[in-house]
Amino acid sequence: MTTPAQPTPAELEILEVLWDRGTATVREVHDSIGGNRSTTYTTVLKLMQIMHEKGLVERDAAAKAHVYRPKFSQRHTQTKLVGSLLERAFRGSALSLVQHVLETKPTTKEELDAIRRMIDAAEAKGGNR
Repeated sequence: MTTPAQPTPAELEILEVLWDRGTATVREVHDSIGGNRSTTYTTVLKLMQIMHEKGLVERDAAAKAHVYRPKFSQRHTQTKLVGSLLERAFRGSALSLVQHVLETKPTTKEELDAIRRMIDAAEAKGGNR
């Protein structure tokens, strides 16, 4: 199986709706994202058709209104996106990625505590996967 293309920001917005709902028609997706910006129904339809061609979503054409569902889980997609970003922008250095995030995005005490627990768990497993 070939690896699907990475979703664009607009496609990620559609995937967020599908991950939340499980399945949805173009109308349902349009209604969900319509409040975020002035996106027309035909734009959403075209994007979802392209996403189907790219292998990002599956489509059930049994009913009059096609029902779409994400082909991959949110976790799977995030893992692929982060892996690609890590390689392209940080030359594979997890340290550089984490350092950049911590320096550029405010982090709560709770988030830092969770990060420390993740580091402790990774060290307990031997430091690498």
